[in-house]
Order: sequence, then C-alpha cells, then structure tokens
Amino acid sequence: MPGTDIVIIGGAIVGASIAWFLREEGFSGSIAVIERDPTFARSATTLSAASIRQQFSLAENIRLSRFTLGFFRGLKERFGPEADIGFREKGYLILAGPQGLPALKASHAVQVAEGADIALEDGDALRRRFPWLCPDGIAAGAYGRSGEGWFDAHALLSLLRKALKTRDVELASGEVAAIGKDGDRVSTVTLADGRRLDAGLVVNAAGPNAGRVAALAGIALPVEPRKRSVFVFEARERFGDMPLLVDTSGVWVRPEGGLYIAGGAEDEDGEAAADPNDFEPDWPLFEEAIWPALAARIPAFEAIRPGRAWAGHYDYNTLDQNAVIGPHPEIGNFLFANGFSGHGLQQAPAVGKALAEWIVHGGWRTLDCSAFGYGRIAEGRPFRELNVI
Repeated sequence: MPGTDIVIIGGAIVGASIAWFLREEGFSGSIAVIERDPTFARSATTLSAASIRQQFSLAENIRLSRFTLGFFRGLKERFGPEADIGFREKGYLILAGPQGLPALKASHAVQVAEGADIALEDGDALRRRFPWLCPDGIAAGAYGRSGEGWFDAHALLSLLRKALKTRDVELASGEVAAIGKDGDRVSTVTLADGRRLDAGLVVNAAGPNAGRVAALAGIALPVEPRKRSVFVFEARERFGDMPLLVDTSGVWVRPEGGLYIAGGAEDEDGEAAADPNDFEPDWPLFEEAIWPALAARIPAFEAIRPGRAWAGHYDYNTLDQNAVIGPHPEIGNFLFANGFSGHGLQQAPAVGKALAEWIVHGGWRTLDCSAFGYGRIAEGRPFRELNVI
C-alpha cells in the first residue's frame, strides 16, 4: 500500500466512521484503514455497553451525541431499508444525592439549552414514574424522555465496514510498529510484518492503544487502557419501562432482552492502566459493590441470578476524561480521534463527520471540535467532562 493519501490507524467504529465520512465528503484519494484485531474480539467498540445519551455536562459533547442520534435515525436513508442496529430509545436516568444535586442541575440546564429532551425530577416524582425504584437518598434524577438508549454495536460497525468495501477503502490487518517523520510531518507507517506505507496524512483512531501509537510518532498523549467489566444477571421481575439507570453510587444497570446488564463502581482515583491483555471480569467488584447498590436502589434485585460477564477497555484520557480531536499543532498531518473515556462509540459518527470535513474542506463546519484540540493536552489544561459513566 505505498503512496497512501490517508492512513487511519484503528478500524473499529471511530476509524470506520472517519473513512466513511471522507467518502461522503467527496474525498477521492486513497484511504487505508489499519486494524490490529480484525475479528474485533477485544475491541472497545464491541465490548462496550453500546449506549447513547445526551446527558453530558459540556455542550460540545451534547452536540456530538445529538449528531449521532440524527445519524441513527437516518440509517435506512444512508444504508438501505434493511439497515437496523436495534436502537432502543428508552432513555437514561441519572440519579443524584444532595451533594451531587448542584452539578446535576447545572448539567441539565446545559442539556436543555442544547435541545435535549431531559426531565429533572425529585425522588417522589421518580418513584411515581418508576414504582420499582427506591427513592432513598435521591435529591433528583435527570431522565431522558427521548433521544437516549442503547443499540447493537456489532451491527453498527458491520454497516460501516461493509459500506467501506464498496467505496474503494483498503481495510488492512496489521499492528503498527513504527511511524516515520520527515521534518515536521509524519511520512511513513510501518507494520509489524514489515509492510511500509508512505502516508500523506495519518489519523490516530487506535482506541485504548492510542497513547502507544502517538508515542511512535514522538507525541505524548495521555490515553491509556482502563478495564471495565459488564455483568449479566437474571431477575424474576422484568421492568419494561426501565431506562439505563445510573445510581448515586456510580453503578449502572439496564435491560438486555429478558436479562439485565450492569457495571460501574470502579475507583478511578486509585486506578492504574490496564494490562492490554487482561480481559478477565472483576467478579469481586460485582459481589462487593455492584449487587449491593442495585439491591438498595431496586429492591426486586435483592434476589437475582448472576450469569456471564465480560470485560473491555476504555480509551481513558487521564487529563480530563474527554476526547482529543483534530490535528497536532506542530505535526499538522497527524490527527487525533482519541481519549473518549467511555463515550467513543456514541460519538464516533459525529467525530467522523467533523474530521472528514476538516480534512476535505480545511476547517470545522458542521461540528466545531476546536475545544477538543491537542493544544490543551500540550498545556496540561483540562477540558473536563463531569458526566463520565
């Protein structure tokens, strides 16, 4: 693949979205998407809880997810009448105790200003809406009445990658071992098997591996893998009206067919980077923190039957748990699409659109991602998202 105009490192949802929107924006040059795990068995995309929300604290993050919401609602127009990702628009319910109430109210005001359909209700109102909910300790909750829910991540990724195969995009398998530079530009990408690509522009979309990829180009990027476990359980009661609930403890739960899945409760302050090969679920976390929190908030969950579990990795931005999007200020042909810290899947189409427009048209158009730029990383200046789940 010599002489490739754009090399995208990472072929899961973020990389695939960028390549797809490049063609949508009329880019006719050569594109190569490099993926080290072509089965996606260990991909953050396919191991996530596959949800979308508008309940962020920053307007910029809300705009990204609202773009993706529109993208989801227009899938059949874009990909044909059979396009279906199983989107279940059942909302999020984020709970806050007295201490968390000011932040919840502030975030809610931003969300409403951005057009999100989010209701802010006290504990008694929530109990009337959801009779299965214990309101103890709840000062208020923010409930997404529309525009939030969950979907099939495998189906979304498959739609995009199948479309890329018809759009003259090279989908290559391999591990990036080196990135060469010529002055203030990256010039080559070398794979572990010795293949070398002369690259006009390189996009880092490597998910939890993004920090290592950036380092190959001599760039410091504070993104590392953090392990997150998801637990499946069965309960006698099935609550058809249950949104994705985020408890005051940080534990979350949602329905999954006739079952439920849950996670959360990691101690981020004392957490270290994950071993890239560690995909073992943290069962003590479920027994000691998640299940007790679920039982206290939803009494019907005192008696449940635990099932299987899985673990995946967040591409965790240690500076501010927020995305890094756009070009490096000094190496202008090296672009970032990294550090989403758990909300990359839901924002990938928006980031694909934004970066494609930046590449093709020379600037931000539909979505201004300048606030997510690398400059804040170089300066150590956090742009912090408070609603990280």
